[in-house]
Amino acid sequence: MSGTPEGPVHPEPAETHTAEPALTERDAGRREAELRDYRAAFRVARLAMALVDRDGVVVAANDSLGALLGTEAGALREQAAADLVDLASDGRTWHAYREVLRGRRSRFRCTRRLKHADGRSLWAEVTVAPVPGDRRVLLSIADISDRRELQARLRHLQMHDPVTRLPNRTLFFERLAAALEEPAAPREPHESYESYESYGYGRTGRIGLCYIDLDGFKAVNDTLGHRVGDRLLAAVAGRLTECADSDGYTRGGGHLVARLGGDEFAILVEDSTGTEQLTDLARSVLDALQEPFDLAGQRLSVSASIGVVERSGRGTTATALMQAADTTLYWAKADGKARWTLFDPERNAHRMTRQALSSTLRPAVEDGEFALEYQPLVDLVDGAVRGVEALVRWHHPQFGPLPPNRFIGIAEEDGSIVELGRWILRTACRQARQWQKDHPRERPLFVSVNVAVRQVWDSDLVADVAGILAETGLAPHLLQLELTESAVMGSAGRPLQALQALSDMGVRIAIDDFGTGYSNLAYLSRLPVSVLKLDGSFVRGFQDEEHANAADELIVEALVRLAHRLGLTVTAECVETAGQASRLRRIGCDTGQGWLYSRAVTPERIAELIGTEPLPA
Repeated sequence: MSGTPEGPVHPEPAETHTAEPALTERDAGRREAELRDYRAAFRVARLAMALVDRDGVVVAANDSLGALLGTEAGALREQAAADLVDLASDGRTWHAYREVLRGRRSRFRCTRRLKHADGRSLWAEVTVAPVPGDRRVLLSIADISDRRELQARLRHLQMHDPVTRLPNRTLFFERLAAALEEPAAPREPHESYESYESYGYGRTGRIGLCYIDLDGFKAVNDTLGHRVGDRLLAAVAGRLTECADSDGYTRGGGHLVARLGGDEFAILVEDSTGTEQLTDLARSVLDALQEPFDLAGQRLSVSASIGVVERSGRGTTATALMQAADTTLYWAKADGKARWTLFDPERNAHRMTRQALSSTLRPAVEDGEFALEYQPLVDLVDGAVRGVEALVRWHHPQFGPLPPNRFIGIAEEDGSIVELGRWILRTACRQARQWQKDHPRERPLFVSVNVAVRQVWDSDLVADVAGILAETGLAPHLLQLELTESAVMGSAGRPLQALQALSDMGVRIAIDDFGTGYSNLAYLSRLPVSVLKLDGSFVRGFQDEEHANAADELIVEALVRLAHRLGLTVTAECVETAGQASRLRRIGCDTGQGWLYSRAVTPERIAELIGTEPLPA
């Protein structure tokens, strides 16, 4: 009885023990069947595959792999898989492949360009992955040549201009960046570029750029239409390509010709041999574009401006190179168009300085960086100081003291001359009034202030002068305003009305640098002018006593007589010698100004001259 309950329990382990071999045989049969199916699928699969052992040797390959490589599948056995699909060509791919073989990585994928037995190339995507439950790995290769070709076509469309079929801006900058990243091949110091390239190295480490802009292309579009304009652009592109391909300095291929947009093109010269190569290329482009274009019956002529840059690629960025090219192209346009201009570091430094001055000019007035100096205007008869000319100086915190010719032109261009001019006028009038107060018994000095024509147009000069005279208490006849001859001659409308109003107020009007502009003497009698200031070029002709320029003396004498007949006084500029002063006095000139008497000096020095002995005449 005691064993009865346990009786049914004992047979269960026995049943389990006897069933084990039956299940194993069944699993083995199933596994064998699966392996046969796998082998069959492996052989007939359209995907090219190979089984590779842990040593990287092909154990089996299917027919698709043989067909892909142009050989029998059986011939691939016992070969190194890495050799079949070029897995050892770069370090990263080789390392990843070895890691999969060693079981340290699950899989990896790469793209390779393979050679078919018949010589044609194909693109393949190679995948290497372990076989589950096996020590071998599966190598699978998919032909992606059609996909790559489609990608290449799409990239070509994306990277090329549809009108000219040239590389576009995107491809140009991609190529430029790549060129700047590539180091130059080593070259001995004594080797020239010519000998260097003749040995087949071909790398100079230098880069050049011709930045081309067509002159007047907008007029073609506006008058003949965009269709003709596009044909012209395509024809220009063809000639640029011919020039680049025929460059006598080029070895092993032409340069990159690209359309950057609109009517702007660029020729990129990698591994240039120097500026001579670039300037010769620019000349050939200008010559090629000067030949008329025949566009479906339309005969057109076009010119171009070219900015040329050539420099070492080391330390150069794409941004810096393009900025230099753009600046140089601007110079070519400003110099008259239809020409090439080579980048000049000194000229560029001057431009950068000019930009720096322009950006700081307006706040400099408020910051008190300007000061006035004064140069005496001396009576040629008795040597007495009759007046002074106010000359502005800029004490720049970075560039130091700057004379007017360094910044007045900039101020006129950007309009800051109006604000600066008011400051000069107010400061000069206040100083003249102060001298008058400090020396009440002496004859008061008049102050002469230069006025730019833009001050007349962009501000109410009459109101400004009236307000400053009232503010400072200076009498109108003690203020003289100087305008250049080119600004005064031919004045009409608002400028002439302003000059007349100022003259009616009692302010004296002087024509500065007289004799260098229009010299419209007939018009002179109708202007409200009271003083002529002869340009220094006439006076310099008097400098050599032994070889005096008789023509200059005759001209000056005639001008002085004419001025006096019109009721004007005459001031001679740039008087540097006593001989010049003597001859000007003999001719009848009224006052003189120049280094013979004094350079421009501080207000304190002028105060010392008031009431002293006359200056040498």
